[in-house]
Amino acid sequence: MKPETKTNVLGVIPARYASVRLPAKPLVDLCGKTMVQRVYEQAKKASLVTRVIVATDCEAIVQVVKAFGGEVMLTSPELRSGSDRVAAVAREIDADIIVNIQGDEPLIEPEMIDQGVRPLIQDSTIQVGTLVRTIEIADEVLNPNIVKVVLDENNFALYFSRSPIPYLRESVTMEEWHKRHQYYKHIGLYVFRKDFLLEFSSWQESQLERAEKLEQLRILEHGVRIKAAVTEYDSIPVDTAEDAERVRLIINQ
Repeated sequence: MKPETKTNVLGVIPARYASVRLPAKPLVDLCGKTMVQRVYEQAKKASLVTRVIVATDCEAIVQVVKAFGGEVMLTSPELRSGSDRVAAVAREIDADIIVNIQGDEPLIEPEMIDQGVRPLIQDSTIQVGTLVRTIEIADEVLNPNIVKVVLDENNFALYFSRSPIPYLRESVTMEEWHKRHQYYKHIGLYVFRKDFLLEFSSWQESQLERAEKLEQLRILEHGVRIKAAVTEYDSIPVDTAEDAERVRLIINQ
């Protein structure tokens, strides 16, 4: 049984049918279960989450979620982002804290979700939280698909970028950079207070967000701090058929 909590935490899994690199991604089979089912089951194991709902734009996904006994809500296909889809569910559900759980991370550890939620339960002034992890492979610092983040002394995010940040002026090779500084990568789990999520979803795309294609920069540009919990866990986003095969191998092992 989950421990009682005074804070009502809603986990929402956005599951959009269309995907350029992996069509019908939420319905991809991963060793006998769809991706959306595996994400849902992992999210349900998080001890601080009181309810989990899949938010989708596709009737086929609705039927699949209902078939395995999950909760699901059909949202407009016109919504522009996962956060907007999460906000659409949040408007209809009574909750204090909303967790945006990425629908393409079938191996997410339930404790990762709890690590993201815990700071908002402990500190009522925090409006939004996320997760970061130390970068252990030097090549990831240069990889634009790995989003880097720099933190202040209290683990609030100063900036997110696809570029290597910070830039080390006096070092030459990336191996030197990696040895001389602790780099962090962003893990795209977001935790919002409900009122802030609804406000955030009403804002227009910001300049930095447009430049980096990172919607969390819209939050920073509005002067709102993002609390980052440092996790020891990693996750494997499934964006391609090769990613899906890698996850199948891990599940089988």
